[in-house]
Amino acid sequence: MADHSAARQTKVRASELVGRGWLNTGGKELSLESLRGKIVILDFWTFCCMNCLHVLDELRPLEEEFEDVLVTVGVHSPKFEHEADPVALEAAVDRYDITHPVLDDPNLETWNAYTARAWPTLVVLDPEGYIVAHLSGEGHVQGLTSLVRELVEEHEAKGTLHRGDGPYVPRPKPQGTFAFPGKALELPTDFADGRTTYLVTDTARHRLVQVEADFETVVATFGGPEKGYLDGSAEQARFNEPQGIALVPTDLRETLGVDVLVADSVNHRLRGLNLRTGQVTTLAGSGVQRLIDGETARTDPNHIEPGADPLTVALSSPWDLVYSREAAAFLVAMAGTHQIFSFDPMTGQLAVFAGTGAEGLKDGAVADSWFAQSSGLIEAKDGSIWVADSETSALRRIVFEAEEARVETAVGIGLFDFGFVDGNRQEARLQHCLGLTELPDGSIAIADTYNGAIRRLDPATGALGTLARGLAEPSDVLVETTEDGGARLIVVEANAHQLVRVSIPDAMQHVDEGASQVTRKATELAGGSLTFTARFAAPKGQKLDTRWGDPTQLKISSTPENFILSGAGTAQGLTRQLELNPEITSAVLHITARAAACDGEPGGEIPDHAACHLYQQDWGLPVVITESGEQELVLDLRGVN
Repeated sequence: MADHSAARQTKVRASELVGRGWLNTGGKELSLESLRGKIVILDFWTFCCMNCLHVLDELRPLEEEFEDVLVTVGVHSPKFEHEADPVALEAAVDRYDITHPVLDDPNLETWNAYTARAWPTLVVLDPEGYIVAHLSGEGHVQGLTSLVRELVEEHEAKGTLHRGDGPYVPRPKPQGTFAFPGKALELPTDFADGRTTYLVTDTARHRLVQVEADFETVVATFGGPEKGYLDGSAEQARFNEPQGIALVPTDLRETLGVDVLVADSVNHRLRGLNLRTGQVTTLAGSGVQRLIDGETARTDPNHIEPGADPLTVALSSPWDLVYSREAAAFLVAMAGTHQIFSFDPMTGQLAVFAGTGAEGLKDGAVADSWFAQSSGLIEAKDGSIWVADSETSALRRIVFEAEEARVETAVGIGLFDFGFVDGNRQEARLQHCLGLTELPDGSIAIADTYNGAIRRLDPATGALGTLARGLAEPSDVLVETTEDGGARLIVVEANAHQLVRVSIPDAMQHVDEGASQVTRKATELAGGSLTFTARFAAPKGQKLDTRWGDPTQLKISSTPENFILSGAGTAQGLTRQLELNPEITSAVLHITARAAACDGEPGGEIPDHAACHLYQQDWGLPVVITESGEQELVLDLRGVN
């Protein structure tokens, strides 16, 4: 088996932090000189990215443990056009309760200076201002903990470590009935003495709120206002950024003992709520984002053992859910793994329903399809399932055929294409859509979140139009029947902290503000033969888990598919030889690197019941072929200098 460890290299001085401005510093601009004496973690993130949100939560206990010696600096380098809006960034910092300084890097100046290639990327600087580690993806907190301890010991001995408070200054919290509401649901009138009420996930206050039709009068609250995980009464229960909610069909409520299912996103669990008693229970999810348990689970972390207790199954940021009559199960948008899971309410069994786990846009049989952070699900009257696939800015559809379910794309081109354009399928563009509803005429209304708009797709013609715009990050949309028998929309306007009613116009607007692509710098390759390596070094106190052979794996593919003539596919090892198509000069490489390590000393045995960790990163890497391009591509899964 090849040695995948990364040897220590010559230390490199960190580049200055350059951007438009700073948040969470009380208006003060920071520099590397002002941070000298502290261990610094640069967290390159963008607020649309689910993996980035995972890392924010992974870093919290590390920041608390080393609060007097460690400073995390979030470097916000946007993917989508909307994310470059400073007001939107301020809202994201508030929404996700970020408690460290954030550099606004809209032109990717600092991103490029540190050669970041993916969201999220972590760069560790020592107290003297040298780069000591370059990490990509999630799951690094245990390794970071041991690295920070090493740096504390080394620099305390040298006298170069300065203890004391960091530069973080908190921002004021939003006020009002809601704080960044996520999804909403109209409740049957028998849950409020014949009145129509709505259940809303009050995401930033970690609770569910039942409100009257004025959207302000509170009937009941469940959980919150602090984040946590606890089952029990409405007052005792705790959630962590709940998102999607789904009404349980009447004939299943007694079986499940709950009326509503909740996608408890940061707790990585499906929760149940009994509206009459206020009791909250956990129906599925271990609370562990990834579970390594044996050979199959290590090589395929999304594997679910048939018959497994649903409370032992690892989920990853469930974002929305809907009951499907055709599947006879709840379908769950598992945003963290780019898949759709199923949850059988009769047996409690979980399964992967659609998606391979690869991030991208690929239609076909559900087992072979690709999604990208799906965030909204609805069932149409014909039984098909519509999916708001946020990272591809796409509207997808799952249709149930005689032999298998299949995925189709109604709007959307790929992982790096977005915009605000109405028209036919080839022309139309969305920008990070999150919510959906079916209108009375069978058309689909879309909460086009980053365009601040409600769009409408006519499935019969494939044409996309605009119903309303000027909204503050709409995250969900419902249909309400009016007193005269007509219909209007209810929009969850997340960044305005409210629900609003919007009329459905007789005629749609036709908007064309242009199609765009992600503007990050493409990697230049020479073409022909390409050697790819993912650099990985196990943290101190851990060793590669070789109990079932090579514990590392690469999955490589491309868009277009024929860009790679040989070397694509999934195989063990972190080095791969690729042969590229000489007729294609620009493409996207899709690369997933994984490495499994357990607590233990190199050369020794892995102790019984040792904690094991899966390190993983997905890269969607734009590349161009040039005469001066490289014949070798090295990316850091966990590179230590």
